[in-house]
Formats: sequence, C-alpha cells, structure tokens
Amino acid sequence: MIKFLDLPKINARFDTQFKNQFDSFLNTGQYILGDGVKSFEANFAAFCGTKHCIGVSNGFDALVLIFKGYMELGVLSKGDQVIVPANTFIASILALLEVGLEPVMVDPNLSTFNIEASDIKKQLTNKTKVILVVHLYGQLCNMEAINDLAKQKQLLVIEDAAQAHGALNKSLNSKAGNLGDAAAFSFYPSKNLGALGDAGAITTNNSNLADVIFKLRNYGTSTKYENEILGVNNRMDEIQALFLNIKLSVLENDNSHRQSIAKQYISKINNNKIKLPFFDGSKNHVFHLFVVLVNNRQHFLEYLKVNNIEAAVHYPIPPHKQVALQRFNHLKFPITEKIHETCVSLPISPIMTSLEVDTVIEKLNNY
Repeated sequence: MIKFLDLPKINARFDTQFKNQFDSFLNTGQYILGDGVKSFEANFAAFCGTKHCIGVSNGFDALVLIFKGYMELGVLSKGDQVIVPANTFIASILALLEVGLEPVMVDPNLSTFNIEASDIKKQLTNKTKVILVVHLYGQLCNMEAINDLAKQKQLLVIEDAAQAHGALNKSLNSKAGNLGDAAAFSFYPSKNLGALGDAGAITTNNSNLADVIFKLRNYGTSTKYENEILGVNNRMDEIQALFLNIKLSVLENDNSHRQSIAKQYISKINNNKIKLPFFDGSKNHVFHLFVVLVNNRQHFLEYLKVNNIEAAVHYPIPPHKQVALQRFNHLKFPITEKIHETCVSLPISPIMTSLEVDTVIEKLNNY
C-alpha cells in the first residue's frame, strides 16, 4: 500500500533527536513559554524573513489573535467585512465569525485554486477592511496584484499560510508569512512543518501588533500577574516548539522533494479524465497537497484503493454548504462547488520513494 501520508515514517527520521530533546525538556522543569518557544520564534521569523514570530496553540487561534490584535489597536471593529476564498478550509471562516467580522466569500481561479485581485475587486464595499488570502494546498496567491489592490483601497492583507510553509515568491524575494501585514501558520501534524500535536504561529513586521498578540496569547500580560488587556490562553507548547525547531532544519529539503514529485506527476501523468494542478515550476508552490480534479470521484477513489494507493479528499463540503454555517447556505459559488465535488489529493510527501511515485503515475495513466 502506498500511504497518502506516512507520519510515523516521516517523524522516525528525527527519532533520536526527539528523544534527546524530550529528556532535556523533562530535566529543565521549564514547561511553559520557555527557551524552546523563544528559540523557535526567532528561527521561524528568520526563516520567513519577518521581524516577529509569536508561537501560539494552533492555526485557528493564530488567525483569531491576528484579528483580535488589530481590534485592540483600533484598526478593526466588529462588523467590518473581510474578503475570503469560498473554497478554503472552514477554519478561515470560523476565525472571522469568532471575532465578529463579516466574511465576504469569493470564488477562486479554477486553475490555481486561489482568489484573484480582479474577483476580489468586484466584492469590495465601503465596509471592506481586510483581504484574507489563503495559499491553498501550498501555492501562493498572486500577491503582487492583491497587495497593489489593497494599497489602493487601504486594506489590510492577512495571509492564511497554514499550508504554505516555505513557499517563495521569487519576484518579491519573500516567503509565505512575509507577503502581507500578518500571517497565520498551522503546525498540525500533517503540515509540511508539522508538530506532534497542535501548534501554530503568527508572523508580522508590525511591532505594535506583535506586542499586543504576545500579550493576548498569555492572559493579556507581558509581566506576570500584571494584566494590561483582556487576553486568553493560546500559548505554544514548549515541547512542540522543541520538536518544530528540529524539523525546521529540513523543511527546505522536504519542500524540494515534494516539488520534485509534483514535477514528475505533472510531466508524466497523461490522462484526459484527470485534471492536473497548475504549477509554474517555481518555489511558489510547496505542495502540501497535490490535488487533481476528476468527474466521477467515487469511482476514481475505488480504483486507487483497488490498486493499493491511498488518497484523500480536501474538502468534500465547502464552507458555505456546511450545516454550521446555515446563514451562508443560500450562496452559490460554482467554481468552489466544482472543486469540492471533484477534488482528490494524491500521495505526496518527503519520504515517498521513486518506485512509489512511478507506481502512482502508472496507475493514473491506466485509469
């Protein structure tokens, strides 16, 4: 069986380092916001090219804290509208609703799965304050055009970079996390940079925002028992920071391996029943997921299963069709709905062998 994502095997590469780090962690007695979190924050900020990184509990909380931070600074208010892709994971929408912001969903480009400046522009109103871009599946949005529009309209640009760790915009010479006003990352175990549990981070070059978020994540305090603002407990676990620091050192190599597999898939899969993703061959796509579109998805999934290839569906139901978001159920997003009805994620990971890649290609060509 070719696994969709073999997490035990991926993490087994770090077995000795993890165990040594854990033993050291136990002996320090420093289990909350210790040197491990500070070290990871410094290292991940340097990796992304930003001034600040704030380690938090997960990717959802990272988004929430960004918006709470801007509210605390008086930049945003409840009821403000936020442009967001209709085809994102539901967390992007839930984070906005959590803080009282109003999502305005936009259909994406069918080739890139990302929203475009031209479509965003059509949805702007005098209540629009933010563009929330989602670098879906690991591919960067067209940030030059989106940032130009945001500058013209005086809008914030926030990156949901939960799937795009290390993706590089070559023309801007900037990575995900450094392409807007602030960015939210998830280190959910299946991500390109995955923890061994929940974890997340925020990156920004805005020192005032960073200062507020550092306080917000820890009960609103920067000095113990002195609470300056109404905060929460959204701290990154020390042990996860230590593990992430180890894995960060191989992230670039892991991304390169994913890109190499993607190039082989795209150049060698030749089947008109399978629509392959757009990829310009650059580092702007780190292939957290390799997503194809097929009209008869269930038949295709059964074919893969019979041929011992694990696949997944990200995501079968778009946010605006979820029972939890009934107020949006009347909306129609034809491109989003087509993607969610026909998408299949193929195996891609930093530990896939050449034989496994060749087998996937052969079986897809025979479908």
